[in-house]
Amino acid sequence: MTVATMEETAAVTLTETAASKLAGIMNEKGLAETHGLRVFVSGGGCSGLQYGMTFDADPKPVDLVLEQHGLRVIIDPQSLRYMEGASIDYIDSPAGGGFHIDNPNAASACNSCGCSSCR
Repeated sequence: MTVATMEETAAVTLTETAASKLAGIMNEKGLAETHGLRVFVSGGGCSGLQYGMTFDADPKPVDLVLEQHGLRVIIDPQSLRYMEGASIDYIDSPAGGGFHIDNPNAASACNSCGCSSCR
């Protein structure tokens, strides 16, 4: 497992707002001392990359673990390839709140790749 601080790498950036919201959730569930936030890419295609987040207490030796705003962010090497430079924020609006991942590497248009899930 590679452990890096926010100053050492900006592979994925967790905003202070997102970190605060996540810390609250983790405290409610009793996970604050034992878990980190695992962020991953679970698919792609014409609709764009699909992201997932879960709490994880057991990072793998190949994972990158970032410390940001007091939280551990865990990313597997495959997901890191697609998420390098992305930021995770929490957006609160009258319609409801949610986490938002802004990824400058994500393509938004179909490139006629032939992917069966795109049809």
